[in-house]
Amino acid sequence: MDSQLTASTIAVRDCMGVKSDETVLIISDEPLREIGYSLWEVSKQYAKDAIYSEIVPRNSNGQEPPKEVAEFMKIFDVVLIPTSKSLSHTDSRRNASKLGARIATLPGITEDTMIRTLNADYMEIAKKSSILADLITRSSKIRITSDNGTDITMLTDGRKGHPDTGLNHSPGDFSNLPAGEAYVAPLEGTSTGKVVIDGSMAGIGLLGNQQIIIEVDQGFATKITGGSQAQRLFSLMEPFGKLAFNLAELGIGTNEKAKVIGNVLEDEKAIGTIHVAFGDNKSMGGVIRVASHLDGVILYPTVYFDNVTIMNEGKFLIF
Repeated sequence: MDSQLTASTIAVRDCMGVKSDETVLIISDEPLREIGYSLWEVSKQYAKDAIYSEIVPRNSNGQEPPKEVAEFMKIFDVVLIPTSKSLSHTDSRRNASKLGARIATLPGITEDTMIRTLNADYMEIAKKSSILADLITRSSKIRITSDNGTDITMLTDGRKGHPDTGLNHSPGDFSNLPAGEAYVAPLEGTSTGKVVIDGSMAGIGLLGNQQIIIEVDQGFATKITGGSQAQRLFSLMEPFGKLAFNLAELGIGTNEKAKVIGNVLEDEKAIGTIHVAFGDNKSMGGVIRVASHLDGVILYPTVYFDNVTIMNEGKFLIF
């Protein structure tokens, strides 16, 4: 069995727990067709029935799929979504999850990422992610700092932390693949400070020396500076209006096989990083719905939960 089929087998058999009496839907698009086919070939071996559906690539992360596909998603036990733009933060995905479908999205995944990160220890990832999510749930304030200038405070009182374990075995379970993070939607209108994105940015890639500096006031990005990359980020957000500038998410990576390579799907899972996202946060317990969700990765952060240091310059202090 080649490496990609091995990774697809791990996704179908281990991560999704597909059973012989279940149905599987694969939703892909032309850029990720090869990976979609690989998942379909494996799904046929494990499921009662498996269907491959290909959509036209979406224009942005969070844009809905065709309404016919959205209805289709509701009637399958398991849905795997390797697409070039993310369907994670869509009403279509959320509605199918509510009806009990087990779903994993793989937005922008590459063959290299799939082979390397799906061979991680997902039991260990689940353990770390769940511990962090519980600590987030019990916290009311989170502060992030970094040597590059990040210093932002987010209020999270009453918001639930979510573990992205990659083990989708119960009705309604949802994750990315590769998985490996704990995340939360900070309370809207409360985040204040400065975020310096120095790892990678969704829609842009690796930043190198061109850091993106985002000033945040009352929960919204109010100023984005840092050269051509910053201009590019603004151009990705601006068409969607003010809601695209909402500070939507804080996530903390827990996958030891993940690296910062310029693909945010993998980058945000890397241990030693945190990420913040702007735009839609409805999937994670917030109230903002907008067809945009863009994550930025911060390297070597220091993280405080209610003034207790959880991570110091990228090193966990709790594991």
